[in-house]
Amino acid sequence: MDQLHSSIKESKNILLVSHINPDGDTLGSMCGLYSLIKDNYKKKCTMVVVSKVPATYEFLPYIDEAVNIEDMDLSREFDLVICLDIAALDRCAEAQILFSKAKNTINIDHHETNNSYAQINIIQSYAAATAEVLFDIVENLKWKLSKESALCLYTGIVTDTGNFRFSNTTSRTMNFAGRLLDYGIDNSDVYQKCYESKSKNMVLFQSYCIGKAEFLNDNKIAYTIVYKKDLEKFGNNGEDYTDGLTEKLRAIKTTEIAFVVKELNPTTSKVSMRSKEKDIAKLCASFGGGGHKLAAGAVIKGNVEQVVSMILEEIKRQNLC
Repeated sequence: MDQLHSSIKESKNILLVSHINPDGDTLGSMCGLYSLIKDNYKKKCTMVVVSKVPATYEFLPYIDEAVNIEDMDLSREFDLVICLDIAALDRCAEAQILFSKAKNTINIDHHETNNSYAQINIIQSYAAATAEVLFDIVENLKWKLSKESALCLYTGIVTDTGNFRFSNTTSRTMNFAGRLLDYGIDNSDVYQKCYESKSKNMVLFQSYCIGKAEFLNDNKIAYTIVYKKDLEKFGNNGEDYTDGLTEKLRAIKTTEIAFVVKELNPTTSKVSMRSKEKDIAKLCASFGGGGHKLAAGAVIKGNVEQVVSMILEEIKRQNLC
């Protein structure tokens, strides 16, 4: 962590990077670190997002200062690039170009499958969220923490634990979250913004997807397919309508493995997978993906029907269900 401090201190221009299809942890961690560096080092960073920021997280402090990768000058060279909640470098898409040219690189994450791709790697696989890792850094480096920073980190922890419902929630997680609340965070307001502010179309879309879900192996496997035409039918405007969909399938009592296959284009599909007990990180890793034991994903070459068959065959091969 001392290397993180010296790298920030010695750098004149710093880039913070979030992952593709951003969630509350990558955005909360990015905005939180932006705020922490501003308050503790009197430096203004550049933040880049490689996908549209979901409306759900527009309440985060400083999120309006983030630049979309499409508007970035990719010829720029930064002294320091810090990746936040990015398990594999390809998860930051075109921002890899900026990463590759940086003088120094730092990788702050909590994914078990992270392969330590930066010069400095701060990875705590036992942490529930990258925001939890950041709070640990705050403690160790004795950084000043503002209410804005605390709100960002609390949001990251809340969203990556499913509001403290997931098995990744530990006593340390709860302890850190409680101490963040001491900075004046309204926990009920954060919950409402993160979980009760979905658009009507998103709710109807998810109901539609659940309604056409398939169940196999005595209902132990549940999956649904998301076609681009379905997203268009429900007026998708770039918001991630599939956010939380896999968890809804996992919530069914009999489900042991749930997954959603989303059509990116006719030859590429994105898989989001959840489990109650089975190690699906290993399964997704066999397709070049990764994540956590009970929450993982991958981008796989093939149309959605082909990818469903590939996933089911791999589940059978690994004797998971």
